[in-house]
Amino acid sequence: VVGEKITRTIERGIEKNIPVIIIATSGGARMHEGILSLMQMAKTSAALDKLREKGIPFISIPVDPTTGGVTASFAMLGDVIISEPKALIGFAGARVIEQTIKQKLPKGFQLSEFVQECGMIDIISKREDLKETVHRVLDNLFVL
Repeated sequence: VVGEKITRTIERGIEKNIPVIIIATSGGARMHEGILSLMQMAKTSAALDKLREKGIPFISIPVDPTTGGVTASFAMLGDVIISEPKALIGFAGARVIEQTIKQKLPKGFQLSEFVQECGMIDIISKREDLKETVHRVLDNLFVL
């Protein structure tokens, strides 16, 4: 259901030729729902590709926590990605990753500041400053 709503939001942005802004927080897709849940990742990503083809901006705002399939799909595909300080952003949990790669991970490696250092988040903004930050991004980066 959520993937369908997000896809429709993106399609509405295309239809009205307006920027799409999505604030995401999620523990990820519900894989117990099966292939339908997995397909939503592809569906939202494909809709964003159409938005990009039209030259319409997408601002993604992953907040604490944003993990799993949401991170692997639309949440990290923004033209500009804004997050909050100390937000947990990642695909799998630290324990799962450490067990898989058999290495200790750096402290705070899934916090927004670390993710920004790696180039995957553009701006970190406090929640109370978010409206002003989004406004500034739209004014300065996108000519509509």
